[in-house]
Amino acid sequence: MSQEESVKTGKRKEFVGNVVSDKMQKTIVVEVNRLVSHAKYGKTMKSKARFKAHDEKNEAHVGDKVRIVETRPLSKDKRWRLAEIILKAKIVESPNDI
Repeated sequence: MSQEESVKTGKRKEFVGNVVSDKMQKTIVVEVNRLVSHAKYGKTMKSKARFKAHDEKNEAHVGDKVRIVETRPLSKDKRWRLAEIILKAKIVESPNDI
């Protein structure tokens, strides 16, 4: 088996979710909600997972809808990177900010 044959050409996993935290430098926490079928009973259930994703330019903020893509391990918990921001969150000023 040559080196070219051993390289996998599969697609990387992609998820769409909402940013729930952007307090870290170059890192966002994305919550992904999915509908999954129960293995035994077949009932559709809600499932959610939180992923840490790499955001090189710190452009995503809390409330944004984003697409994340699987990548090589970047740190202990980071295995995803920001692919694109689908929808920016509306900025609402609170009365305390004035």
